[in-house]
Amino acid sequence: MIGFNVAPFTGKEFDYIREAVEAEHICGDGMFTKRCNQWIEEHTGTAKALLTTSCTHATEMAALLLDIHPGDEVIMPSYTFVSTANAFVLRGAVPVFVDIRPDTMNLDETLIEAAVTARTKAIVPVHYAGVSCEMDKILETAGKYGLAVVEDAAQGVCSFYKGKALGTMGDYGCFSFHETKNFSMGEGGALLIRDSEHVEDAEILREKGTNRSKFFRGQVDKYSWVNQGSSYLPSDMNAAYLWAQLELADVITADRMKSWNAYYEQLLPLKEQERIELPCVPEGCEHNAHMFYLKARDLEERTALITYLKREGVQTVFHYVPLHSSQAGESLGRFAGEDRCTTKESERLVRLPMYYGLKEEETSYVVEKIKEFYEK
Repeated sequence: MIGFNVAPFTGKEFDYIREAVEAEHICGDGMFTKRCNQWIEEHTGTAKALLTTSCTHATEMAALLLDIHPGDEVIMPSYTFVSTANAFVLRGAVPVFVDIRPDTMNLDETLIEAAVTARTKAIVPVHYAGVSCEMDKILETAGKYGLAVVEDAAQGVCSFYKGKALGTMGDYGCFSFHETKNFSMGEGGALLIRDSEHVEDAEILREKGTNRSKFFRGQVDKYSWVNQGSSYLPSDMNAAYLWAQLELADVITADRMKSWNAYYEQLLPLKEQERIELPCVPEGCEHNAHMFYLKARDLEERTALITYLKREGVQTVFHYVPLHSSQAGESLGRFAGEDRCTTKESERLVRLPMYYGLKEEETSYVVEKIKEFYEK
């Protein structure tokens, strides 16, 4: 069986975890957390990066820092993971779902303005598959109406839009280091802060509402409770695991890109025959090979394809059930405009095995079985 995902592992993870333990600092903000934060800052250009326990928590922090209140509206795609909406629903806000583009599966930037109301507080673009949303237009709309932008870049570490790292263009950006992502710490994430004047508030929020970070920098002689907050710090052992992969980020990305390109090139004949559709990477977008997907004709064909591949020893999956059609989405949010693409396109998409270390013969086997399915 060729599994859908294998968590990344470089071989140095256990050494670094042992080093963290021997340093007698396995709680948050140890030496490996600091190394990871610095790596993110240096590789993205963000003013500050703070490792968190998950991308979910990074997004919740962004909602808190934006002072989201009950009744506020937040524009986002319905085609996303539940955390995108939950972070704002927990603050009493209403997620306002906007249709997606069929080519990238990203928020349709041309439909955002029509969804803006007097209650709109923020826009949350989700960079699906590590391919950037059309950020120039999104930022232009946000600026026109005085809205904040929170980039859900869970899948976008080491991806760029016109040379700018994903997660750095909005007020806040959110990364994921879940085991299914390009770089993993099991469960984990990071909050990217664009403007340095918001860093102290974020540190306080992340450190249980205390100014403990300033204390450890020697800026105050004791720390105390100064504002609301919670514990969003991951263990330094988790950060040690992640550090082993960030050190080899270029190697991991190149390996994944090799698999992505192999899929694309070998499946191109089926695309040219108009049997399937393949991912689209618009000009100006540099992706990170986070995932490879194809689109079948419809839901029926997708179901048959997934069933066939499973029988032939290939695990494939589909992705999100659109949030607006879920039980919680129907009661907690609303869809602005017409659902022309979200449901239809989500029912066609199939994700193929993609992970660091995927062998060339394995990608070829997957393609061979897909071709067999369409020949039959």
